Amino acid sequence: MYRPEIDVDAVTAVDTHVHVEVGDHGHCSLPPDLAAAAAKYFRTDGVTPDIASIAQFYRERSMAAVVFTVDAEHQLGHPPIPSEQVVEQAADHADVLVPFGSVDPHRPDALDRLRSLALDHGARGFKLHPTVQGFDPSAPQHRPFWAALAELGLPVVVHTGQTGIGAGVRGGHGFKLRYSDPMLLDDVAAEFGDLTLIFAHPSVPWQDEAISIATHKANVAIDLSGWRPKYFPPALVRAADTFLRHQVLFASDFPLIHPDVWMEDFADLPIRDEVRPLILRDNALRILGLRPEPTDPTEENR
Repeated sequence: MYRPEIDVDAVTAVDTHVHVEVGDHGHCSLPPDLAAAAAKYFRTDGVTPDIASIAQFYRERSMAAVVFTVDAEHQLGHPPIPSEQVVEQAADHADVLVPFGSVDPHRPDALDRLRSLALDHGARGFKLHPTVQGFDPSAPQHRPFWAALAELGLPVVVHTGQTGIGAGVRGGHGFKLRYSDPMLLDDVAAEFGDLTLIFAHPSVPWQDEAISIATHKANVAIDLSGWRPKYFPPALVRAADTFLRHQVLFASDFPLIHPDVWMEDFADLPIRDEVRPLILRDNALRILGLRPEPTDPTEENR
């Protein structure tokens, strides 16, 4: 059973978007062709660290990290790295890792798996990828899935915008980008106001929509993963520095984006000094439940 042991006063940053790409016996989270296409898209060296290596990597940097894989077996036809494995192995590194689970909404036992991962294993949140998992977040048949997540009261990271998975492949491997339009999540955020949704990535080509939803709904945050900060849309940088400063999170997409490179770029953005700790650490600690909620985190937001 995972229980966090993070010294919140000692960590300098919390990377809220880190992928576990290799599990026991070398099992990879993606089929070989998609893994190769993603490595080409992100111009990575193809390194896929395991849980222990990820923990050491972030420990050396005095950072904490949210780790997860993606269960998309229905559409990929490829067995995922079990989320139970991710959570259980993260328990050996509870000083630095915060494990999230992932459940394919198409699974007939999806609701039971959500509850088991949270209540029996100690998952601290969940990760979903509508495009790769092949589901419309706003579709009525998925309402019980969202209701179960809301009942658990844990944050949910949901991919938004373009994806590097399937990029450059004919037909994009059949993946539909429209499922990752953040406007489809506005329905969810409106109906389940107690559910914290974290929109993963700059939501290009729907960045204005993501900013609008996060401005309108206090239960929505935005993580800054998957892009080097020097390429962030200017509107996102302005919002992060001002009216959304309590709802934006440092996130790299490691191992696809190296956090050291992300930090170097971030240092050059026009973000005020008093806002930087919010984005790099404090907002994540609050949303992850590792530090108590302030009296009113949005009191200066408008």
